[in-house]
Amino acid sequence: MTTTSIIIVPGWRDSGPGHWQSLWAERLPHASRVVQDDWITPTRAAWVGQLEKTVLAAPHPVVIVAHSLGCIATSHIGPEAAARVCGALLVAPADPERRAVLSDFAPVPYAALPYRSIVVASSNDPYCPIRLAGAYARAWGSEFVRMQNAGHINIESGHGEWPLGWALLQSLEGEPALRAQAAQPAPQHAQASSAAQ
Repeated sequence: MTTTSIIIVPGWRDSGPGHWQSLWAERLPHASRVVQDDWITPTRAAWVGQLEKTVLAAPHPVVIVAHSLGCIATSHIGPEAAARVCGALLVAPADPERRAVLSDFAPVPYAALPYRSIVVASSNDPYCPIRLAGAYARAWGSEFVRMQNAGHINIESGHGEWPLGWALLQSLEGEPALRAQAAQPAPQHAQASSAAQ
């Protein structure tokens, strides 16, 4: 049986408590979370370097779970780290040309990713137009999931536990262990946040 290492890659300003990435990190005790030295004024070299270091240190083939600028950092990783990745869930990718503070991540690579990937984007994401997210998906060779009026697919847009994303992660991971974890009841605070949606 093959095991994978799940690596959670937050975006600009991190994913705080209640964000689906933080809730999933609690549900997946063996997942790693990329921690950046500077969440406010990110640089491509530092962010991509930290992501590559985390991927290369993983004990098993990697499934990346990225949000926003984390998706763009993922698209920039070099071939050695990319060779360790077997799948990526790329949620609400950012457009680094829309905000000056993110411009170091431009241009975004428009080359096929060497692993299975799913891009999830919203029709009204304030950080990336849906057409651009679709262009990323086509260029990267990713499956594309379009959500209607889901904002930036974060806590502010009502996406706490986010069951659809969890199901997409299962489809990438494909491990019985993850399916078993998904069948377990969510932690109390996660149940409360999903009930409020």
